[in-house]
Amino acid sequence: MSAYDDIAAIVHPMPEHGDVPEDVFNDVCHDVDAARKELAFNLEMAWDADSDHEPLLSAIGAARYRKEQAEAEIRRLLAYGREFTRPRPYKLADLAAASGMSVSGVRIAYGHGDVAAVEQAIGRKPREWRATAPDDPPEAGSEA
Repeated sequence: MSAYDDIAAIVHPMPEHGDVPEDVFNDVCHDVDAARKELAFNLEMAWDADSDHEPLLSAIGAARYRKEQAEAEIRRLLAYGREFTRPRPYKLADLAAASGMSVSGVRIAYGHGDVAAVEQAIGRKPREWRATAPDDPPEAGSEA
């Protein structure tokens, strides 16, 4: 096996029996094999076209990008659960359990930009926005 094949096998591991239903196990294995071949081919072509695209570092960079995208998706989903659901928001404890965060982590996980992204995506205003941005002026009667 080449380094390209090694990296593809790491990125796309084969399922074990029991990981997926038996009736689709062969189909899933076929899909994983196809994904491995495509990734190995793309890594090799990128390396051949430009030696700055070192295969392992490229795969790590791609994994980092996917991780950042997943984290942004979780923030938007948390914002939706807290700011857009009616008649009341999801409980912090339930969102914490689902996201693998603490209750306090959920409370601070998303911000104005995440709420705006959800608002744009679903075309609806939030219930009410209680959090403040660091540059918002203090409310009347509160200490800064």
